[in-house]
Amino acid sequence: MATEKIQTALITGGSRGIGAGIVQSLIKNGFRVIIADLINPETDQKGLIQFIKGDISSSNDRGQIVEFCKNEASRLDLLVNNAGISVKERGDMLEGKEESFDLLMNVNLKGPYFLTQSIAKWMIEERKKDHHAYFPKIINIASLTSYASSIYMAEYALSKSAVSMMTKLYADRLAEYGINVYEIRPGIIETSMTQPSQEKYNAFIAQGGIPISRWGFPEDVGKAVLAIAHNLLSYSTGEIINVDGGYHLRRL
Repeated sequence: MATEKIQTALITGGSRGIGAGIVQSLIKNGFRVIIADLINPETDQKGLIQFIKGDISSSNDRGQIVEFCKNEASRLDLLVNNAGISVKERGDMLEGKEESFDLLMNVNLKGPYFLTQSIAKWMIEERKKDHHAYFPKIINIASLTSYASSIYMAEYALSKSAVSMMTKLYADRLAEYGINVYEIRPGIIETSMTQPSQEKYNAFIAQGGIPISRWGFPEDVGKAVLAIAHNLLSYSTGEIINVDGGYHLRRL
């Protein structure tokens, strides 16, 4: 009896935080995962996790990541552009520095944009070989700052808003090849990135700021990724999936 082929996913920034939640959801459901990150993952699940150290803002590193994937897997079933950074210090946008702006744009936008370009070309090649059984997908992890003004972390909000447009552009461009592209917008997720603002978010949630009155967790995002990975949204592309406790409802 022929065995079903194990699907392979590439997760950038998969060593901790939201990325680690995505990785765990996928490997628990039979995926093999390649993590591209600057730090080593904390766990290895019986060979289901492979790791390559790389900075997605670097053209050279992105090339190495793609080559690593091609050497380790016959094809890639899922790309999750999760790697991203926040501002080092929140501050008045009228005092923001170009260095911070450039860094955020390079990591949060330029990196995933050009990594997707390379991976999409590979996916297109493989689709031409087997368009009946190969349905690759791309997921971009954006942020609630794609629609919520955040004047004290303006460059972060700008970079994530641009990722939202990137989702639309790639969804439009790749639809003819049967490659669907999605965007997940996490809300207040309990990670090291949100740790510095824990008191602020605790108060916001306690005061009824979001309908589902709790912090989100990395596994909440992982479940949304899993639904897409299992092809449950096959007639959707360019779709935004909010994992934010209902924050996007804009209550009165």
